[in-house]
Amino acid sequence: MPPIRTSRPALAAVALAVSLTACTAQAASGPGSSAAAPSGGAGDGGAPARVTVAKPEAGKQVTVTADGGTIASVTVTDADGGRLVGRSAAGGARWTSDRKAAPGAAYTVEVVSRGAGGKEATTRSAFTTEKADRVNKLTLAPGKNTTVGIGQPLSIVFDRPVKRKADVERQLKVTTSNGTEGSWGWVTDYSGRDRADWRPREYWKPGTRVTLEADLNGTDSGDGWFVRDYRTGFTIGASQVVKVDLDAKRLSLVKDGRTVRTIPVSGGTPGGDKRSWRGTAVLMAKEGTIRMNSETVGLGDAYDKMVDYSMRLTWSGMYAHAAPWNAGNFGVANRSSGCIGMSTADAKSFYASVNVGDPFEIRGGDTKGVVAEGNGYGAWNLSWPEWKAKSAVR
Repeated sequence: MPPIRTSRPALAAVALAVSLTACTAQAASGPGSSAAAPSGGAGDGGAPARVTVAKPEAGKQVTVTADGGTIASVTVTDADGGRLVGRSAAGGARWTSDRKAAPGAAYTVEVVSRGAGGKEATTRSAFTTEKADRVNKLTLAPGKNTTVGIGQPLSIVFDRPVKRKADVERQLKVTTSNGTEGSWGWVTDYSGRDRADWRPREYWKPGTRVTLEADLNGTDSGDGWFVRDYRTGFTIGASQVVKVDLDAKRLSLVKDGRTVRTIPVSGGTPGGDKRSWRGTAVLMAKEGTIRMNSETVGLGDAYDKMVDYSMRLTWSGMYAHAAPWNAGNFGVANRSSGCIGMSTADAKSFYASVNVGDPFEIRGGDTKGVVAEGNGYGAWNLSWPEWKAKSAVR
């Protein structure tokens, strides 16, 4: 990772210009730059172009201009061999990089220019951008090269606040194998951090391949710089929807539009804080056997036990899981502390059947309310226009 920048205001001091004029003899190398003998000069085809490389601040594009000639090519390379490609304008007299210069990075610039007589000359320079005083990082979900259910969004949680959401969102490119329509939406994660999710208009089609190119290196989030790019990709698996009817106290697994399994369950106890959530939640993780402690979800000392076949549905602590202690209520009454409980035998087979990313569509007359967008993956509880309105890019 690049070193940390001392202070943002110092960036203003580095907006310098390095002027390079091709010469006819080998020039000595100075600190941070070198000059090579040109392929042509004043003695064999006219005066060379005067080339200027504007040394940018971090987060700005590299620009090259040629006075008295045109630019044939520009090669901007960082210390790791990565390149900033770009394009020419103003009749070939100006070149601008597509990507921005990253903070704390060293670049070399090689310019091939043509003078008035048409002869080419090569000039070289180097510059280093100021280091970042704060660095922003991110966490991606789902994992790279995974296969997930049809309700799984592409989700990015940022370590630091994102005050320039539109600038960041413009650097996030989602590509699908079948042209799936979708949109970014900004939400507040249950942890309190900024989060951007990309949700399709409707559930994914099975077999869809999804890739993300997050070209963030050199982007200022407003409270920290990104100092690397990110890449990930995943595939959509089988079409499975879990329908939970809390009033009927049953759960149904619907695969490819056909109900293949129905299980008696017991949901959250009506009339208080132990009620379940309703709406669409997405299976976030299959966590297996875990310790569940009621104090961690604000329910005092109601329970503290090891729970098998635990499937997380929200960050706030709603799971589907085995609940043998509540066996008399399966299919009869909602008497859990908010989770969706079932027998150990049913939980074992159901756990093996579902996938991370499968949507759970939960309905019931007495619940806490609808799962929020940031409490797990609750984006499906918004209409398509409501979701699109959460994009920072208009």
